[in-house]
Amino acid sequence: MLLRHPHNTEDCRAVSEILQRVGDKWTVLVVGKLGGGAMRFNELRAAVGGISQKMLTTTLRGLERDGFVTRKVFPTIPPRVDYELTELGHELLVPVGALGEWARKNTNRVREARAKFDGLQA
Repeated sequence: MLLRHPHNTEDCRAVSEILQRVGDKWTVLVVGKLGGGAMRFNELRAAVGGISQKMLTTTLRGLERDGFVTRKVFPTIPPRVDYELTELGHELLVPVGALGEWARKNTNRVREARAKFDGLQA
């Protein structure tokens, strides 16, 4: 059988794996905020707004694991921890920024489409 849209399964897996990290709502917001420079945990939590401590911790750990963010601990009392984008994280700002801009510009169009669809389903 000939595939209409031939694709490389390994490529699909790679894209899916990365999109799971960078396409997440909180990841987009955290990366966007860190684009302005290093931030402490509570500064970042306040800047993002609406994110729980647990979710921010999970998001930052994932970003650190994937090489987008560095975590620097300062030996003070209480300990000070700064988070900052790596070079890879700064590269991610370009598509994340573009996606955010697209979302802001098209929010009303998406809402209108949803309302129209929902009206047809009633």
